[in-house]
Amino acid sequence: MSSILAKWKKYKISSLLVEKYFKFSFHVKFKKILKRKMKKKIQAKIKLRIPARQATPNPPVGPILGQKGINIMNFCKIFNEKTSSAEKGIIVSVLVYLYPDKSFDVIIKTPPTSELLKKFSGIESGSSKPNLKKVGKVSKEQIKKIAEIKMKDMNTHDLSSIIKSVKGTARSMGLEIN
Repeated sequence: MSSILAKWKKYKISSLLVEKYFKFSFHVKFKKILKRKMKKKIQAKIKLRIPARQATPNPPVGPILGQKGINIMNFCKIFNEKTSSAEKGIIVSVLVYLYPDKSFDVIIKTPPTSELLKKFSGIESGSSKPNLKKVGKVSKEQIKKIAEIKMKDMNTHDLSSIIKSVKGTARSMGLEIN
């Protein structure tokens, strides 16, 4: 990356633009790879939210995957390996693509914004009346950190728009923004 930046500096193009370009091109390449993999016909797409490193064949994971004919123990092993670097117990979003030959792909996404906000603010759950009852506080720096975490799963690479989205989620949970 540094040699590429040096070449771009010769043309007086800022390193920020180069980094944004490479993030964008990585995103595009990832989509192309995903499309290539998707040339196989997808039989089912399953969305789950599972605590990291804690996938077991017990409900709700087992019955959902068992209905589709997925090898549950194999899924649990793959999921727990892929989330080994994540904090234990934090809920992550998972996409499972099932193909007609009973093979499957597991895609791990970042935790939901509400889970990250609960973790950063130290609350158990959001407010039932967010406009009237505030349940906690979250700083702008924490919101920025959450936005940076969520950036790889969002459909935009503009940090300010992701921050706005995180702020909206925080307000809907009854959190004050300092």
